[in-house]
Amino acid sequence: MTFSESGSPKKTDVVRPGGLIAILGGGQLGRMTAMAARTMGYRVRVMDPEAACPASFVADETIVGRWDDAAAARRLATGADAVTLEIEQIGVDALAEVAKLALLRPTVEPIRIIQDKTLQKTWLAEHGFPVGAFRVVRSEAELHEAVPALGGRGFLKIGRGGYDGRGQARIGFENQAAASEIANAWAALGAKPAVAEKALDLDYEISVMAARNPAGEVRSFPAARNQHENQILAWSVLPADIPADLEAKAEALASAIIAKLDLEGLLCVEMFVTRQGELLVNELAPRPHNSYHQSERGCVTSQFEQLVRTTCNLPLGSTELISPCAIVNLLGEVWLDAPGGEPNFAAALSVPGVRLHLYEKHSARRDRKMGHLSSVGATAEEALQRVLEAKALL
Repeated sequence: MTFSESGSPKKTDVVRPGGLIAILGGGQLGRMTAMAARTMGYRVRVMDPEAACPASFVADETIVGRWDDAAAARRLATGADAVTLEIEQIGVDALAEVAKLALLRPTVEPIRIIQDKTLQKTWLAEHGFPVGAFRVVRSEAELHEAVPALGGRGFLKIGRGGYDGRGQARIGFENQAAASEIANAWAALGAKPAVAEKALDLDYEISVMAARNPAGEVRSFPAARNQHENQILAWSVLPADIPADLEAKAEALASAIIAKLDLEGLLCVEMFVTRQGELLVNELAPRPHNSYHQSERGCVTSQFEQLVRTTCNLPLGSTELISPCAIVNLLGEVWLDAPGGEPNFAAALSVPGVRLHLYEKHSARRDRKMGHLSSVGATAEEALQRVLEAKALL
């Protein structure tokens, strides 16, 4: 690697195989990224609050530290050739410490914007990207004003920290939103800054994963179609099988957002398609995403290899789809509800084209992502039906 006169790493540096990649976060996304990095000949270090995190079993070294632990972040970055992340809730101060010691991709500013939904939604609207009606609320009084202004029904999403349905409240879906329901929703989210969003007349949900390397090269994967249950992704399938003009529009939108953010890495853009044909941005994730796990089976380059490429400033891989593919999530209840606590993996693997992916999480809890099943098929529908059949056999 080359360094500037100040000793700091330069943006144009390329990290060659044999180098050390550090990952902020050691969950399943870090695990699968580490596996891709090791396949390409890189060494891997991760940082996570848990010593026995999923990535620890495939990494060379694990640094234990909270997401806002600047000292742990410095240990992670010291001696690393490049640093990336698998979770966006890393403290800004910790990220700044990393950037002093190693190439940080993505850099601090796009993460600062994305990790707070109040900033993220405002940034999208201010830069002309299509979003549904929303209001940032910083007090219960502002929420009481926002709900009727947004049609009396919608979602309240906490600004920082919410994921997989956590940090969200539904308002006005059973009856017209009453003052008590609004007050309860505000209290349930800890009385913290949040985004109030108008309920939309949705047809379906899609996502597009975009990648951008420090050289400015951008590529988008084909759109994935997603199904959520209780605000947690249940299954996802590639291709989304949507009209060609909508596919082109969605891919262009993701590419435009990642370029405008000047983000080096991956950006998953979750989108709504309304019954009126509108394409609206829901949320951004600056990392690998659950809805693109099947890229490992069906695309020339998986999202995990693509993240290694962006982190190391290598040319981006082809995002071409080589086979329709799908995934279904395996949550903790699959174990908790199975006789004897052990799912019938052999039965699931008897379905043609199906593979099992477990994250080595040693305690099952309801709604906790423990693994997934993936499948390929001649069509998107066949791939999806295969993973759904395999899950039913568990």
